[in-house]
Amino acid sequence: MIKVLHVTYDMRIGGTEMVIKNIIDGNSDRSIAMSIFCIEEPLGPWGEELRKAGTDISTAHRQPGFDTSLIKSLKRHIEHYDIDVVHCHQYTPWVYGTLAALFTKAKVIFTEHGRFYPDSTSWKRQLVNPVLMRATKKATAISHATKDALEEYEFIPKARIDVIYNGIKSLQVDNTIKAITKSELAIPEGSIVLGTIARFDPIKNQEMMIKAFSAALKENQNLILVLVGDGEMRPTLEALVQKEGIEDHVRFTGYIKDPSHHLAIMDIFLLSSLSEGTSMTLLEAMSLSKPCIVTDAGGNSEIVEHQQTGLVTENANQKAFTSAINTLCSSPMSLKEMGANGYRVFCEKFNATNMVAQYAHLYREITGR
Repeated sequence: MIKVLHVTYDMRIGGTEMVIKNIIDGNSDRSIAMSIFCIEEPLGPWGEELRKAGTDISTAHRQPGFDTSLIKSLKRHIEHYDIDVVHCHQYTPWVYGTLAALFTKAKVIFTEHGRFYPDSTSWKRQLVNPVLMRATKKATAISHATKDALEEYEFIPKARIDVIYNGIKSLQVDNTIKAITKSELAIPEGSIVLGTIARFDPIKNQEMMIKAFSAALKENQNLILVLVGDGEMRPTLEALVQKEGIEDHVRFTGYIKDPSHHLAIMDIFLLSSLSEGTSMTLLEAMSLSKPCIVTDAGGNSEIVEHQQTGLVTENANQKAFTSAINTLCSSPMSLKEMGANGYRVFCEKFNATNMVAQYAHLYREITGR
């Protein structure tokens, strides 16, 4: 039995948390047992869901600054439960997980799920990270762009980093609920629906998306933009929509716990981020055969094959984003072909089964079992 402990911040709703949840939900290998240690509270809804399903989850309350008591607590946990693999998700959990695993039998994996924008480094990391890597068996990144960033900004040799793309289960949609969703949003018949699902945050750059959409309306008035999510930028985005005079063409839904049917009504999925790792909503869109328009940020261009499964535009280039919208909206055949191609690529590279199998192989490799 290989006992794997996932060390993370918490299990609230987010990309990293979804990856951990998918790894655990998708694990059908009885020789691998998984548990979670959260270094912060509250646990979060996905953590509660996993706990109810039988996953052992422990939480700590990380103190401000460098919390040595957290290292001791995590070390006791590793030793008490005879952990074989400490799988650390994101940088801070890696620091604590690696130090806690010292002088135990546990092997450490560090997975980087994404980068800040703009990226940066520090002399401390230049000194500390090579030392941490000596106590780490393997680092993984969710895209080649993230792998490059780990080398450039975290001083981790590329040879020590494997790329394992995020994977999800294909979304399932009820056509009746889909029709109801479209009706509730007052989408006119025959409209081309564009949309995104994300928190409203400067790094997601929805301001550029709205301006690009507004410009595209000058060429085609038959467009509707659906913005699913909430966040600090919402008042700014709503004000921008009013300033552009496009209120009749934009729908703000607020936060939706399960937005799969909102995604299903979209003809084109948009992602305008300044920085991305492997966007889970982008994968969800591809699982529903949606063509995608994305900025060339992070791993986006590794997921979307330009002119095959969608269009990739220069990062933060509003005119290019508008042009991409106009190009796809003027060609129903391209929409259909790119959507079908995207679903094929999703099945081949980005499904949860593939991801779970790759991590299981890594667990066996570093433990020699």
